[in-house]
Amino acid sequence: MTKFSDLNLNPKVLKAIAEAGYETPTPIQAGAIPAALQGRDVLGIAQTGTGKTASFVLPMITALARGRARARMPRSLVLCPTRELAAQVAENFDTYTKHLKLTKALLIGGVSFKEQDTLIDKGVDVLIATPGRLLDHFERGKLILSDVKVMVVDEADRMLDMGFIPDIERIFGLTPFTRQTLFFSATMAPEIERITNTFLSNPERIEVARQATTGENITQGVVMFQASRKDREASEKRKVLRKLIDAEGEKCSNAIIFCNRKMDVDVVAKSLKKYGYDAAPIHGDLDQSQRTRTLEGFRNGELRFLVASDVAARGLDVPSVSHVFNFDVPSHAEDYVHRIGRTGRAGRDGKAIMICVPRDEKNLADVERLVQRQIPRLDNPLGDDAGPEAKPEKSGEEGQSKPRRTRSRSRKSDAVADEARSDAATTPENGSVESETADDANARQEARADQEKTRDKPAREASSGRRTPAERQSEKTPPPPARDEQRMRGGRGRGSDRNDRGGKPVVGLGDHTPTFIELSFADRQAD
Repeated sequence: MTKFSDLNLNPKVLKAIAEAGYETPTPIQAGAIPAALQGRDVLGIAQTGTGKTASFVLPMITALARGRARARMPRSLVLCPTRELAAQVAENFDTYTKHLKLTKALLIGGVSFKEQDTLIDKGVDVLIATPGRLLDHFERGKLILSDVKVMVVDEADRMLDMGFIPDIERIFGLTPFTRQTLFFSATMAPEIERITNTFLSNPERIEVARQATTGENITQGVVMFQASRKDREASEKRKVLRKLIDAEGEKCSNAIIFCNRKMDVDVVAKSLKKYGYDAAPIHGDLDQSQRTRTLEGFRNGELRFLVASDVAARGLDVPSVSHVFNFDVPSHAEDYVHRIGRTGRAGRDGKAIMICVPRDEKNLADVERLVQRQIPRLDNPLGDDAGPEAKPEKSGEEGQSKPRRTRSRSRKSDAVADEARSDAATTPENGSVESETADDANARQEARADQEKTRDKPAREASSGRRTPAERQSEKTPPPPARDEQRMRGGRGRGSDRNDRGGKPVVGLGDHTPTFIELSFADRQAD
């Protein structure tokens, strides 16, 4: 069996490894360290929790043991997707360089620029940074990357998920072409493979596990949960989580509870505290100091439950996590592998339990397709009893309250509609009710006068032996239908007959023939 002493590391590094209690390297370490010490580019693919951090830190500090850094010009660069992962790499660096005089700087957000600038100005051997903060320092003219000899990209697939790939490509362009590149990832998406083909030169590929696999020492399960009512899904889902924790009993010494949204992280943590569970949230919107305190408390055993977003899913090395609860099915199937990789580390047994509601079944199918296995179904701990608050409210003998509310709403809407029709019939567009009544009276009188003239005309025309224009028109076209009194006086409210006419009805040729037309026809017949 290979030991660290067989890997040609610096004696002072080997001493620090022995003091840390390690003797045998993991498969990814045994494959990556020799190639890195030879100066070759390395492409490492391994699942979370297999020791990828030491596989690049150990050969890097061995290579940097000789030489000295210059101001603002770091000799090596480590890029990490999150602040927590960067801080963890810095801790590993401190552990393995305790007998070497190497310096480091940690460039992450949430920390003062001034303190970081001071370290950079002194010159550092290892620069550990997140991409955003690194580019901020470079654009401010505080950093020169032309002397970087070793560049490490850790958790590259997480970089892709967080949208850092354009920044990574830019940083690659700022470093020398002759640099050595160590590239590590748990999965190999097509975009990541494109970058490796572009920026790595004939890399040594070390793949110690099938891509996107889960540890065999992790017991997995999923609870298919459906709420009694849609508006009670969140509260009942939290109750399921508490029941699952209680069912594990003392075996659940500590656990990480993952949620998809930051808002749910705060709500779940607050709910657990309310019911007496020792829990605290951690997500990207919290201050860095608070995130650090929470994580330290969880590592030291002072905090039992860590409720986290995916910011804590990658690279956090807490060896003794006994359980992982997925409060939500992750939106990206790869995140499931990283989440449950927080438990069962360093050969320990772990347990991962997930809660799946009906709308997340598609995401569950994606997860099972990725890991190429069906996750065992667990019984709902609530059973048929979703709690007293889940029982439907009853009213009366039949217990049907909704129809009554529906009828009352219907009567109310009918009353509103009647009022609207009444207002439309009595209220004018411009003016009061009294002015509308006067207009209607005038219109009615004019209409009656026109009707009387129309009735008298046939008699006069008949005495003269002439056919009236109305008669001649009726021979060609049928008479128009009679209008009711309401329409004659223009009382249809806001109809087209009263537009721009002050409320007076519109009179057409079918109702009244103008006098000048009658006279012109009479004159022609006389001639």
